[in-house]
Amino acid sequence: MALTIDDATAYIEENCISIDDWTDADEAKKQRIINVASRTLTNKYPKYTIPDAAVYEFANELAIAFNDTNSLQMQGVASFGITGVANFTFKDWAKSGIEAWIPQSALDIIGEENGVTLGLRTIKWVTM
Repeated sequence: MALTIDDATAYIEENCISIDDWTDADEAKKQRIINVASRTLTNKYPKYTIPDAAVYEFANELAIAFNDTNSLQMQGVASFGITGVANFTFKDWAKSGIEAWIPQSALDIIGEENGVTLGLRTIKWVTM
C-alpha cells in the first residue's frame, strides 16, 4: 500500500495521543517526515515487512522531535527565552538520532506483522 499524507493524518488522529505537531506541519514537511520514517524503518529492519501503521506511528514521533522548539535543541541550543512569554531549557538526556525516536508502538506493529518481538534495547559499548 502507498504511504500518503491523508492516510497518515487519519491514522494519527485516530490512534495517537499527542498530534498537535503533526497537524501544525505543512504538507511538504509531512511528506518529508513520512519519507524519513519509512526509509529509517526499512533500513533498520530490512528483513521485515513494514506496515503503513508503523510508519505513521513513527512519523508522529518525528513530527514531535522536529517541531520548531525541539529543533533548536538538536542544533545545540541549551536554553532560550522570550521576554514575557516563555523560557525553555533543554535536558541533557534528550534523545539523539532519528532511530532513537522509533516508538515501541511502531515496533509492536512490525513485530505483529512479522511474527517476531522487537524491542528498543540496543547494544552499547562500555569501558571498564
